[in-house]
This record gives sequence, structure tokens and C-alpha cells, in this order.
Amino acid sequence: MMGELSTTVPDYLEILSKVAIAARAGNRDAEGGLLRNHRPTAKVVVSALLQAERAAKQQRLVYPLESLLGDWRLYFTAPRNAKLQNGVAQGNGFYIPQIAPAQISFHSRERLEIGNQIQFGSLLFKLTGPARYLGKKNLLAFDFTQMQLCLFNRTVYQGKFNSGKRAGTFEEQPISKLPFFAFFLITEDYIAARGRGGGLAIWIKQVA
Repeated sequence: MMGELSTTVPDYLEILSKVAIAARAGNRDAEGGLLRNHRPTAKVVVSALLQAERAAKQQRLVYPLESLLGDWRLYFTAPRNAKLQNGVAQGNGFYIPQIAPAQISFHSRERLEIGNQIQFGSLLFKLTGPARYLGKKNLLAFDFTQMQLCLFNRTVYQGKFNSGKRAGTFEEQPISKLPFFAFFLITEDYIAARGRGGGLAIWIKQVA
């Protein structure tokens, strides 16, 4: 007799879903009190991200570019030393303080573009540039070429940004010469990736 397909959600997905729920709820619940369902601890989130990364490699998951498009708020990050050792998560991470919200965006117009911004009160710093997506590897390479500085929603500076000396155009650059994100989990509510530098991060979908 054929076995039934399992509908059990892996623990790491439940944990990361709780992270997304906490991000959407903010610090207060619907009644205006303190959020009672506290977000998972940093150690637990790092473990969940590492398990998700391992599962993506084992299952050879492939995500279409369309699932990445939009604006995503950086909510949690972990340094490059985060790894699984004998099945146990090593390293720690932290939630991004709301006092300095950071956001990443991916938009496809005439070409794929990336945006990365951080805000300190009324001051906004934003980098933009071209990107390209290797679907079979869930890898997005990019290069920041423009910067913008805004104060009280008014642009005070806008110009070129030199992220490094590279010969030729962006399209001519090999992936080994470019910064990139290797995405291992993409959902409607959040995305997770490891950067070229080795750090882990989870971003929450921004809704209008």
C-alpha cells in the first residue's frame, strides 16, 4: 500500500513564520498592549535559517525571479560564522532595531534592478544598481552604481556610486567578481538568503 504524503510543516518553517508574524505585528497587539506572542529568540532563528538552507540544498529547490520582486524589510541577520556543525547550529544573530529600518527591493522594468536603503530618523540613504538572477541556483548578483541621500523626503544628493574597480560593463562581469545573495527560502511573506560574505538574513515583505 502506498504511503500517504506528509502534510507536517517542518519546525524551521513554523519558527520563521512566527518571525514574519512578529514583524507584521510590531511591538503591540490588536488591543494596543504589548505583543504577547513574543518573537523567537535569536539562537532559535539562526538554527531555523540554517536548517532551511540545508533543506533547500538537499531538495534542490528552485524559485522563479517573479517571487523575489517587490520591497522587503530587513528584520534579522546573522554573521558569517553561523553554520551547522554535527546538526547543531553554531553562531548567533540579532533582530534589526526599528530605530534604523533597512529595506531591499527588486524591480524588473527594462532590466532587473536592486535597491538597498537605510533610514535614520529623517535621513535616508539609498543605493541602486543593476542585477541579474541565476534561477537554477537561486542566486542574485548585483552592483550598486547610484546613490541617493534624502532629508525630510527631499533629495539633497544624487550621483554615481563606485562599489569597486571593475573592467567592462555589469553584464560582462563574472559572478565571482560581483556581490550576490544566494536565496534558499522565498515565500509570499518573507525571503531568506546567505550573502557572498557569508552572513545570513531574513527580510519581511513590505505591503502598501
